[in-house]
Amino acid sequence: MDDDKPIFEQATNAVSGAAEATTETKTAVKKVRKAAKKVAKKVTKKKAAKTAPKAKKAKKAGKKSAKKAAKKAPKKAAKKKKKAKKSKR
Repeated sequence: MDDDKPIFEQATNAVSGAAEATTETKTAVKKVRKAAKKVAKKVTKKKAAKTAPKAKKAKKAGKKSAKKAAKKAPKKAAKKKKKAKKSKR
């Protein structure tokens, strides 16, 4: 520290310097967070774009299998009834 300045002035300078440093770090942190959010949005958009066609295909496949199952259900039920009747005899 400076010997020419009084202790009180040196202390106030140190405190004000620390306060300035903390405000600067806060602004830097805000900028970094903002940049990270932008990057995260871009990454998620790209991933969503890649997975969207797969999701559509899966949805279509699910609908097709549901239709097939709905068509096959009465036939299966009839077969089960026939088997049950045969087993009772």
